[in-house]
Order: sequence, then C-alpha cells, then structure tokens
Amino acid sequence: MKEDITYIFRKPDPKFKSIEGVFNHIKALIGLQTKTSIIHLKSSGGGLSTLWSNLSKFKRDKDTIYHITGDVHYMALVTGKKTVLTIHDVNSILKRTFLKRVYLKLFWFWLPALCVKRISVISNFTKLELEKVIPFAKHKISVVHNPVNELFSFSNYNFNQETPRILLLGTKVNKNLENVLKALATLPCEIVLIGKLTENQHSLIASLNLNFQAHFNLSINEVVQEFKKCDLLCFASTYEGFGMPIIEAQAVGRPVVTSNLGAMKEVAADAAFLVNPYDINSIRAGVKEIIENAELRQGLIQKGLQNVERFKPDAIAKDYRCMYRELSAE
Repeated sequence: MKEDITYIFRKPDPKFKSIEGVFNHIKALIGLQTKTSIIHLKSSGGGLSTLWSNLSKFKRDKDTIYHITGDVHYMALVTGKKTVLTIHDVNSILKRTFLKRVYLKLFWFWLPALCVKRISVISNFTKLELEKVIPFAKHKISVVHNPVNELFSFSNYNFNQETPRILLLGTKVNKNLENVLKALATLPCEIVLIGKLTENQHSLIASLNLNFQAHFNLSINEVVQEFKKCDLLCFASTYEGFGMPIIEAQAVGRPVVTSNLGAMKEVAADAAFLVNPYDINSIRAGVKEIIENAELRQGLIQKGLQNVERFKPDAIAKDYRCMYRELSAE
C-alpha cells in the first residue's frame, strides 16, 4: 500500500471524546505498518457556514487515503473517492423537523455515499438502518466493530450482594435514565452515574430517595476505575448505534443488564441479561436476578470475557487495514 492514511476528526470538544478515543487507538495500530496522520477540523456544528468553513479549507493530497472517523460525514465532498467514511448511527442524527432531516440526509448521507468508495458501520443494526437511507450505496457498506480500549482489563472482585454498586452511563433521552432509576428505587443498592444530570433528573433522584452519586468530565483512567469498582452495569438504553459500555464492562469482568433491542442485543450476544427498556418491572427483574443468582452472574461474566474477544483492537485494525489495501489497489 503506497498511500498514507489520514484520519479526519471533528473539532475537538471535551464533552465529546468517544470517536476520538476509538480512532486514536486504531491509528496507533495502523501506524505500525503505514504512515498515518490526523486532521482536526477547525469549525464545529452542522450549519452551512460550518460546512463551508471546513470544506473550503481542506487541501486534498492525491497520495493519501482519507478516513472520516464520524460526525463530519460531509467532508467526503472534498476528500475524493479513496475515502473510508465511518457512520456510527443513523436515527439520532435524523430525529429532526422535516426540512432539517432533508438537509442532514443530503449532506450527511446521500452526497457522502456517492463520493466515497467505502463506508464502515459499527454494527449490523446500523448497517440495516443505513441501507434504508442510502439504498443506492448498499454495496459500499461493511461492518467493522468498535474496538474495546485495552485499559478495560479484567479485574477480579467479590460481588456485594447486600448493597451492590450499580454503574449507569449517560443522561441523554436514549439512555433511559428515568426508567432505570425508577426500576432501581426499590432495590437495596448504591447507584453510580457517569454523566451530567438535568434539573428534572436531579428532582427525580431526590423524590426517589436513592443512594446515588454522579460524576462527569472524568478522564479515561477514572472511567476505567468506576467500571472496576462497580458490581454490575445497567445499560438499558432505548437506542444505541453500538453500545460500547457493554463490552467495556464485560472486558473488566462485570455482569451486564442491557436492552433486548438493536445494536445492544447484537453487541452483548448471549453474554448479558436482556430486558425491555420501556418496562420498569423488566429492568428491575433483570438487576434483581443478577444480584440474587450467583450461578447466572458467574456465567455472564465468563461469557462476557469470551464475547470481548471479537472486539479486540488487533482484530478491528486488521479489518480496516484490509479496507485500505482494497482502496489502494483500485
């Protein structure tokens, strides 16, 4: 492969670091065999002025394969055919008014899909969603999972059956925090959230009289420690393009309760307790079963450690390396 690989990232923002975390890791592995570099865009947002600013400042190198890492799909308009575009999810982008949906479909999906030769998605669930939006580009789409960060390593522990420490992630609407909190309210547990609460969420927590603490703006090492300190992860979202906390918890060796929907069911495989996220009783029953059933708990931990093997960084980097070689040969 004669071309260098250049990764295109959105403008850095301390509130949004997940894409950067994934692809910095991939870049490091690809860089062991191929020269790599990163471009950070200068403007953020989705308005026409932002698009024009980022597109007009870009200078393409014909001896480079570009990889648009996500969120800024429109950059495909100037990167050329030898581009990989990674799309992390579909519905969360398109939940807008009619005119806004048309605008986003045009610049985030339709035009980029015409411009690039390869599109990677992070789950089969996202692939099926994307095929409905760009049916003309089905042949370009391949599934390449997100890799689990190697900092999330196995950590043995003694499960606290009396007052288990339950870890929750995120406060956006799709994270389903309100239903999860109501489900846990009648269980003897300590609840730890990573995420910034809204005023309404603060009020709900106070009304439920929960044993609760919240953290946000944590470093990756601090996040890893929260996973290792917990007894189980409850991640009952209503929508995810992937569901990274599932495999992070499994890598650490913690049992997982997650949703029986879409990408979460796909990523968890048979290594998590699946619940209906819209049913408070279902969430409560899943958590309660893990607390009370030691045999189930240990079985999920062992299956989780096996499941994580699919998401090891070397395997993911190998998939992308094959994609780059195909582009180089065309």
